Amino acid sequence: MKLENAKGTRDFMPEDQILIEEILDKIKEIFKIYGYQPLQTPALERLDVLTAKYAGGSELLKETFTLEDQGKRKLALRNEFTVPLARIMASRRDIKFPFKRYQIGSIWRDGPVEKNRYREFLQCDVDIIGCKEMTAEAELMLMTGQIFDLLGLKYEILINNRKILNELMKYFKISDLNQTLISLDKLDKIGKNGVKEELKEVKNAEKLLEFIDKINNKKNEDILKEIEKISKQGVEELKEILKLTGKTNIKIAPYLVRGLGYYTGPIFEVILINSEIKVSVAGGGRWDDMIKEYANETKEFPAVGISFGVSRIFDELKKTQIKKTTTEVFVIPINTFKQSLEITQKLRKQGINTDIDLVGKGLSKNLNFVNSLGIPYVLFIGDEELKTDKLKLKNMETGLEESITLDKLIKKLEDNK
Repeated sequence: MKLENAKGTRDFMPEDQILIEEILDKIKEIFKIYGYQPLQTPALERLDVLTAKYAGGSELLKETFTLEDQGKRKLALRNEFTVPLARIMASRRDIKFPFKRYQIGSIWRDGPVEKNRYREFLQCDVDIIGCKEMTAEAELMLMTGQIFDLLGLKYEILINNRKILNELMKYFKISDLNQTLISLDKLDKIGKNGVKEELKEVKNAEKLLEFIDKINNKKNEDILKEIEKISKQGVEELKEILKLTGKTNIKIAPYLVRGLGYYTGPIFEVILINSEIKVSVAGGGRWDDMIKEYANETKEFPAVGISFGVSRIFDELKKTQIKKTTTEVFVIPINTFKQSLEITQKLRKQGINTDIDLVGKGLSKNLNFVNSLGIPYVLFIGDEELKTDKLKLKNMETGLEESITLDKLIKKLEDNK
């Protein structure tokens, strides 16, 4: 038996999980500020729900983990959050619109394992259901910017429109729509020559590639001028988003496709600037048709959302932001465990993260333990400290020690937060 992880999965030790929880706290903080409500769906979904023709498409389905329960029902691990959301929206009639929700959890995909690409990964989704105006996209762009600013990451938002792509396919009379979109989406990964090689059998694909290559690195307004004669509505939607956001780090990427087949309008991805992570760390788009297809209705359910890849964001931030513990104070009892535990509990009740030596280590071993974790303060409690009601506090960064009352200690630690 090999004691190792399943391929494409990984363990997160405390120093990893502390950073992940800090990332999630910051992302959730912004979600709530923007009025999104939490939603949770099961890790298991019915396979027929996930494999419906209007769901994620063949590229996603071939990466879906499938299984059977004891009743021989066919199930699957969720491969994204959008389809479960569509299932809920199609089956309930008590939801008020626009409905803004966020969901955070693990996603599983049986795809190739590469750098920054896993088979189990953490994802945060936000979606707006019931708003067909570009105001929804604009809000998502502004929210995305605020999240990456809060995380301290330099980023660029790439944006395109499926309507533009569809019109380009018609304009250039592309013979194989699906293969062209799949290959075009790889342009920034395998380059123009790589895409050209993949599409050598597709009629008129070279003309399309030449057009995209010609406009790709131009300014946003120049790209839109070139495309407007081919796809007026798609261009108008992008113009509206740019106007409403006023953001300077949104770049129109005419090659951007995003692999999922259910997108119907604007699509977007976030890439990090000056990072070794070359894949997107967030992405999404408008998916107006899926809910009505699941509901088997003609009623419109306009929808748009974006997903944040927490696992990739973690991979970037862990290079510079590792913290081994959340403990603020470590209490070392010197033959005073009962009294020290009482003081420890008082600190904990004040919301101060406090740990205490439970096994009676020697002083040097305790200090080595504290240093190894980077705990900022140590509190020594012996008979002398109990007699005088003044505890000995040591700042482990500066090495300075002071005698301090419990009330002043609590205020000092609260002020340091």
